[in-house]
Amino acid sequence: MSRVLIIGAGGVATVVAHKVAAHPEVFSDVMLASRTQSKCDNIIKSLESRGLKKAQWQSARIDADNVPELTALLEKFKPELVINVALPYQDLHIMDACLAAGVNYMDTANYEPLDEAKYQYSWQWAYHDRFKDAGLTAILGCGFDPGVTSVFTAYAAKHHFDEIQYLDIVDCNAGNHGKAFATNFNPEINIREITQRGKYWENGDWHETDPLSVHKPLNYPRVGAKESYLMYHEELESLVKNYPTLKRARFWMTFGQEYLTHLRVIQNIGMDRIDPIDYEGHKIVPIQFLKAVLPNPGDLGANYTGWTSIGCRIRGIKDGKEKTYYIFNNCSHEVAYKETGTQGVSYTTGVPATVGAMMHLKGLWKQPGVFNVEQFDPDPFLKELGPNGLPWEEIVNGDLEL
Repeated sequence: MSRVLIIGAGGVATVVAHKVAAHPEVFSDVMLASRTQSKCDNIIKSLESRGLKKAQWQSARIDADNVPELTALLEKFKPELVINVALPYQDLHIMDACLAAGVNYMDTANYEPLDEAKYQYSWQWAYHDRFKDAGLTAILGCGFDPGVTSVFTAYAAKHHFDEIQYLDIVDCNAGNHGKAFATNFNPEINIREITQRGKYWENGDWHETDPLSVHKPLNYPRVGAKESYLMYHEELESLVKNYPTLKRARFWMTFGQEYLTHLRVIQNIGMDRIDPIDYEGHKIVPIQFLKAVLPNPGDLGANYTGWTSIGCRIRGIKDGKEKTYYIFNNCSHEVAYKETGTQGVSYTTGVPATVGAMMHLKGLWKQPGVFNVEQFDPDPFLKELGPNGLPWEEIVNGDLEL
């Protein structure tokens, strides 16, 4: 039984809180902290209304960019682990506070600077020796993608292949929220991610493409054919490092035409800009203003229908023969909302974060240093993933389409 501090109060934090509350045998004392304490209090109230508040819960206001303030909170509460589901801009500040206070760390998305639409693991990997010397564990990217997709890859390498050669991570959201335009997680992060140039690994090098210029229809289990677009996604960086036999690694995500039309308009009129502009004597960042007027992703769940389908399509060698393997999860938006009051994209991120925290607190994913999830044993994680709401399926030697 352990103390944990959850930083964040959005949709993912709501799911983490619900799933943590369902395991009082693991999580004995929990603190929710964010810039707006009332949001934390509302999450705790939702747990009470569902009869889930069995452990000791409390809330706090915290500016996660303020390292001394966060360090003081950690030293006062003394958690075993920080579950960081705040903005990725804050990752390094939270890691600094964890080192200062002697607390283990976990996040769901890698760091990116506020003033540059670029995300990579090198900034966090640079903390490895500091965490190792302090005897602390930092677990990076324990959401779904990154997160479960990396664990899926590790499971495939352990049980199905002697050599993984080709990897395609495929992410389909076939749901409908009824809005003209909305993002499924933080609009600022979402739009910055999607409008970057595409990038994939092939034959020992990175290759770039124009944003969303490479696409093709792919068939998703029980969903059907959906147009899928090649993008860069952070788990590719760690997977090609940890699985050097990969000849090619790519990431694909589905988008509807209406979404892409709105996205083009946003770009054409400059609302995706991340640099400050002058407006009536004030400095504003257009994409941050856009975030304020778009629907809150945390409020989409009530009317969301349909499924997400996310997985790994892998080709490689087993016992001298070529083999294909598709491992995936399908998640219902309606079921996610019924259980936690959130939509499926928040759910598929929050559940793995909770399971990853359980792995650490049980001593199964506990090693001094900074690690991506595929560097740990995938078996106990996947054993818990299904019972906690995300059952996974396998297709062996099927048509990968890629």
